[in-house]
Amino acid sequence: MQIYKTYRFRGASYYLLITFAPVIQNTDMKDLSNAIIECVPNFSEGRNMDIIKQITDEVEKVEGATLLDVDPGKATNRTVVTFVGNPEAVIEAAFQAIKKAGELIDMRNHKGEHPRMGATDVCPLIPISGITMEETAAFAKKLGKRVGDELGIPVYLYEHAAGADYRRNLADIRSGEYEGIADKITKADWKPDYGPAQFNAKSGNTAIGAREFLIAYNVNLNTTSTRRANSVAFDVREKGRTKKDTKGKPMKDSNGELVWEPGLLKNVKGIGWYIEEYGIAQISMNLTNMNITPLHVAFNTVCERATARGLRVTGSELVGLVPLQAMLEAGKYFLRKQQRSVGVGDAELVRIAIKSMGLDELAPFDPQKKIIEYAMQNANAKKLVGMTLDKFALETASESPAPGGGSIAAYCGALGAALGTMVANLSSHKKGWDERWEEFSNYAEQGQEIVKEMLHLVDEDTNAFNQIMTAFGLPKGSDEEKAIRKAAVGAATINAIKVPYRTMQLAYQSFDLAKAMAEIGNPNSVSDAGVGALCARAAVKGAFLNVIINAQSLKDNAEIKEIVENARLMNEAADRMEQEIWTIVQGKIK
Repeated sequence: MQIYKTYRFRGASYYLLITFAPVIQNTDMKDLSNAIIECVPNFSEGRNMDIIKQITDEVEKVEGATLLDVDPGKATNRTVVTFVGNPEAVIEAAFQAIKKAGELIDMRNHKGEHPRMGATDVCPLIPISGITMEETAAFAKKLGKRVGDELGIPVYLYEHAAGADYRRNLADIRSGEYEGIADKITKADWKPDYGPAQFNAKSGNTAIGAREFLIAYNVNLNTTSTRRANSVAFDVREKGRTKKDTKGKPMKDSNGELVWEPGLLKNVKGIGWYIEEYGIAQISMNLTNMNITPLHVAFNTVCERATARGLRVTGSELVGLVPLQAMLEAGKYFLRKQQRSVGVGDAELVRIAIKSMGLDELAPFDPQKKIIEYAMQNANAKKLVGMTLDKFALETASESPAPGGGSIAAYCGALGAALGTMVANLSSHKKGWDERWEEFSNYAEQGQEIVKEMLHLVDEDTNAFNQIMTAFGLPKGSDEEKAIRKAAVGAATINAIKVPYRTMQLAYQSFDLAKAMAEIGNPNSVSDAGVGALCARAAVKGAFLNVIINAQSLKDNAEIKEIVENARLMNEAADRMEQEIWTIVQGKIK
């Protein structure tokens, strides 16, 4: 048993949770209080919005669980719900939603295009941060046991939570669907992991598991033929299709098992179907590992196979949410095909991805709602970088001590890197320099990375200050409380030194971009490169002041002493770098 003492205090923009264990008897126990998992249950109702609302209301009632997306489908008669939060909160929300679905959905009356076996057909848990897949699987088992014991719904564990290899694949568990459950559940091999081993006619079965992030993705075809859509799906999905002999009959191996011809894409599941709601056929895919088969590769491959079969792709749609990285990679891919710079902002990359893959053909695609990182940000408090310029300036000018010099230094650094990036992009598109587009695109891409991290540091610097204030607000009555307060103040102060130090490092890196653009970039924009260097110098020196003032109370800390020494050297070098670039700029505009 491990005994914890926890203090929770409200800071200016967040909660600080400080946990200490003065008595430790089990060092294997891990604190998952800051872990985040995602849950994406699929409910067998996509038409009755009142029922869907009652189910999602259960999620929103649970403190610590944040509802991000509700995606109903009329033709599939299925709704995909996405929510995130601390593991305990998420599985509580999932249980309540499964319970409500079991009360409201009667599978005896359910019809839909998508394979299904229960009112809550599937309920996967996905690790997002601060938690391993193994730990996530343990929460899936905990949820499964409660659903089986308290609700009487048969539960199968799948993917990383599965107890046997033959149960890992959801398609194998769901084989036979709802109509085949009564017979399947009585077989020894298909006894549920939790709950009664008997047919639940009203609720059916539920699969609960732990898996990697899955992208549910449909590609639209200019046909109404399910058979033709399936032919394309079989071409691309990893499982492929059954191999046929010369007479067109399915081939079997020596054990009597079907022989399969693998498809083109790894970690892709897919089928073809007709969607009456839209009057088109689609290739419906699950991309189970976007690092192996990215979104744009799946789209392009379907386009190629559809064309080969006399069909045409007209667009596509995402079901549920998608990681930002998948959209950024897609945007860069399509820009490179045009021989255009990829060093543009995230918003432009996302826009290019949407248009290139026709993600807005069937319905508007709102990045703020469909991209998981944006949806999570929007669910939280507004950040400084989300403010308008005038509001940010007025917030800085207010009587509040934050945002202060550290945040402003980071913003200066972001502006400096942004100017260098702008010159690189202008150079990439300069008439007569077409053969150099990739050279300048690489500079622009590097600049964009600095801009993004600098903008992140604008808020991080203010958060670091607030953390110090919160630590100073901890009680200091007993010796134990004094020790806790001292440790919290020390940790918060170290963080408040490291944040502006990172600002210095990034701003100093941006000098290389400014210098390169002053030397070889579009000559009409050389003054912009010069202003970028001035901003970088202001960022380095401004952040240096914050490092020094916060380090005063930690002069004997070896790590901090090294940071301060490096910061001094960088501060001095910034003057030389700025002057060097200034000389280059002056020489070109005389």
